[in-house]
Amino acid sequence: MYESKLRRHLRYSVSLSMFAALAYVCVFVLRFKVSFLTLDVKDAVMATGALALGPLAGVLISLVVALLEFITVSDTGVYGLIMNFLSSMTFTLTASLIYRFRRSLSGAVLALVSAALATTSVMMLANLLITPFYMGVTRGAVIDLIPRLLFPFNLTKSTLNAAVVLLLYKPLTGALVRAGLMRGLGGRQKGDRARLLTPKTLLLWGISILVIAACVTELILVLGGNFSLFA
Repeated sequence: MYESKLRRHLRYSVSLSMFAALAYVCVFVLRFKVSFLTLDVKDAVMATGALALGPLAGVLISLVVALLEFITVSDTGVYGLIMNFLSSMTFTLTASLIYRFRRSLSGAVLALVSAALATTSVMMLANLLITPFYMGVTRGAVIDLIPRLLFPFNLTKSTLNAAVVLLLYKPLTGALVRAGLMRGLGGRQKGDRARLLTPKTLLLWGISILVIAACVTELILVLGGNFSLFA
């Protein structure tokens, strides 16, 4: 019994570390720079881990990746650390909490839509409270940026990451299950045992790709962002 519990903890730790490592790699790839804001898809990887491993894992992965980014590559200091952690934690925690009680395809969609909206709302409040100190401007100046930059950027970022999660979740968690890393982490629910290639899944992937394309278009053509494959 003790050995079985130890194996479960080991699988959990290895899976959590893998998701954190993959999310950290995403800091360096597929980046969009819009003014002083940076978008990447690390939140999608972290949310995938949170959906698979639970809300606590989402918070831990968000914290680890934010700290790694702060220590190694961030040029925004403590401000960037706080904003990164708030954004990632809100997204992963909201998605995983809802999905925990509704483990199905429709539940995943609901969870991710809710996560995108919650993250956008939290980041608007965080920008109002924190950004004036970081940028050395008045709160009124930040309010002026909300409709032109902050709101569309954060909504696009959250929506893009939500769409990427829908593409990643089944293939990535399926690979971990086949590798024996997901076994014994709370059981596999009916929605998780569904075959990978079903009409519903394929339709959802198609919609996700269209949403991703729309978000990329918004970032480049509307917000004037610059895309780089490797930072």
